[in-house]
Amino acid sequence: MKKGLSLFLVASALTLTQCKNETYQTSSATDSAVASSAQKEYKYETVPNDPLNARVYTLDNGLKVYLTDYEDAPRVQTFIAVRAGSKNDPADATGLAHYLEHMVFKGTSQLGTQDWEKEKAELDKIEALYEQHRNTTDPAQRKKIYHQIDSISGVAATYAVANEYDKILGAIGAKGTNAYTSVEQTVYTNDVPSNQLERWVALEAHRFGELVPRLFHTELEAVYEEKNRTLDNDGWKVMETLNAAMFPTHQYGTQTTIGTIEHLKNPSITEIKKYFDAYYVPNNMAIALSGDIDFDQTIRMIDEHFGKLKPGTAPTFNVAQEQPIAKPIVKEVTGPSAENISIAYRFPGMSSRDAQVLSMISAILYNGQAGLIDLNLNQQQKVLQAYGYDNQMKDYSVFRLGGSPRQGQSLDEVKDMLLAQVELVKQASLTMT
Repeated sequence: MKKGLSLFLVASALTLTQCKNETYQTSSATDSAVASSAQKEYKYETVPNDPLNARVYTLDNGLKVYLTDYEDAPRVQTFIAVRAGSKNDPADATGLAHYLEHMVFKGTSQLGTQDWEKEKAELDKIEALYEQHRNTTDPAQRKKIYHQIDSISGVAATYAVANEYDKILGAIGAKGTNAYTSVEQTVYTNDVPSNQLERWVALEAHRFGELVPRLFHTELEAVYEEKNRTLDNDGWKVMETLNAAMFPTHQYGTQTTIGTIEHLKNPSITEIKKYFDAYYVPNNMAIALSGDIDFDQTIRMIDEHFGKLKPGTAPTFNVAQEQPIAKPIVKEVTGPSAENISIAYRFPGMSSRDAQVLSMISAILYNGQAGLIDLNLNQQQKVLQAYGYDNQMKDYSVFRLGGSPRQGQSLDEVKDMLLAQVELVKQASLTMT
């Protein structure tokens, strides 16, 4: 028997106050290792009272570099972030940003190939066939084109060196190699030995300078599998339903990061290349390194390699304006999981004063130990489990409450107990004012 998973969305009634904005101070650093008056001077920004003493550099091509130094271990945690995610996907090619994330691991014209000229000839054929397949509606003709893609992909694969990027990272002692795509960012992570940092920098600058859609055909199967897992997961279904109800106009709700089945069946290598060229430019990217580093040497080696990348103008994103939620929106999702309820509030984006205070309110309601939900519901075992958290995004933010009923409880009872905790925050706010 399938059980219902209810969604309950309401307009926010909380009054939030302004948080003071951080100010920045500017300093500069020079490389003392090489005595030369002609050396380049690297300016950086810091945040007052920052316990990590982070430095924020901006290279001439616009690339942001965030550095913090600690020497607990001779390693460096790395992040390379691109300011583009699934909200930037074309409406007719959802899932593109996520698929591109997979492609960035496949190498370049110099990395991951045994014979680039021969491989490129086959890859060009595959790209053209995918465009033809995408624009063909006749099932028999589509099947014929896909058979051609499959055949040529087999030939192209003979020239590829599978996982060469991963093998190089393994050889220098890297670990934790991964990436993720979200609504407005795509982030690539690594953990590398500090004495191999320059090799990592050179490798990453090379890979982000050129996209080769190698092994596209086989990687598509991995993305299909990710999509299939979301279709079988009640939590994913609840989240997608919630987002669609909260954001009927904005891409946060109208499209998903993984993409639609229809679009995954009709991928476009050409569109992926366009996306890479548009968004994967240094002035739309940032590098963050934290670990056993020398500030001056590190920024110089990053500039030496990443400074060669040419800046571009990323497309302007036009934010769809959502109408206020005038009354509760109730949705129901069915599936095999146990009954639970989600309640969501929509707030302005992360740079707004409301969203800044939302983090504090989120912690007051639920922090895993001494929040109102922790003390009044979980620790007193009034529900099977309950939680609350904020998800702050650039254009809008969401605060979500959730809970699972004990045996014999209804979802409405859980809902009332969760909303009672929100009411406590409201009453305290009124008392303070």
